[in-house]
Amino acid sequence: MSNLATDITNSPLFGIIITILAFEIGIFINRKTKMLIFNPLLIAIAIIITFLVTLNIDYDSYNKGGEIITLILGPATVAFAIPLYRQLKVLKENLKVIILGIGSGCIASAISIFTLAKIFKFSPELYYSLIPKSITTTIGMGIVEELGGHPSVVVPVIIITGIVGAIIATTICRVCKIKDSVAVGLAMGTAAHAIGTTRAMEIGEIEGAMSSLAIVVAGLMTVIIAPIAAVLIK
Repeated sequence: MSNLATDITNSPLFGIIITILAFEIGIFINRKTKMLIFNPLLIAIAIIITFLVTLNIDYDSYNKGGEIITLILGPATVAFAIPLYRQLKVLKENLKVIILGIGSGCIASAISIFTLAKIFKFSPELYYSLIPKSITTTIGMGIVEELGGHPSVVVPVIIITGIVGAIIATTICRVCKIKDSVAVGLAMGTAAHAIGTTRAMEIGEIEGAMSSLAIVVAGLMTVIIAPIAAVLIK
């Protein structure tokens, strides 16, 4: 690779521009096909991997810009509070149901991971890395680092969980005949974090608001549940 090309790929702007372009292409394809399987994030990941491998660009060079985008994840997640504020009345009317629903989802997630870990004899480190699969990357990485898991594992696991959840959530709700907007939103936010919330916002404002709330509450509950779940595997 020439000196000019090396200078370009080593610049943080390179990673930022490539990421934004790939995601915009993903959005374009998703809108044109109108198929949930063509999730913008999934398409962007495929494009970036193909681009880096084809041109033999080192991941560390790309990640100089990727790390900057990662820093924006926290503030971006906070922005989900806007639709929640607009639906405060719905929140107050369904407070008990909301807490119970999110709590049940978090406990079910922890039990499923614990069961799989026992059946397939996961190492403690892998088990710790899977516990926060349904919450945002920012909180999930903090939990994994505290427990002694692998941050490199939890990030793709969280992304895959969100994408799969966003794709199949509406189908599951339809099959189970779940039509209540609050229930749909809580399920998507609890199971599929920010990616699921983006999909929930496309369905309706109440769904988006409840899903936004679920992200925050599920994150807090998982912080409490994770250490308990970690002790059980020992």
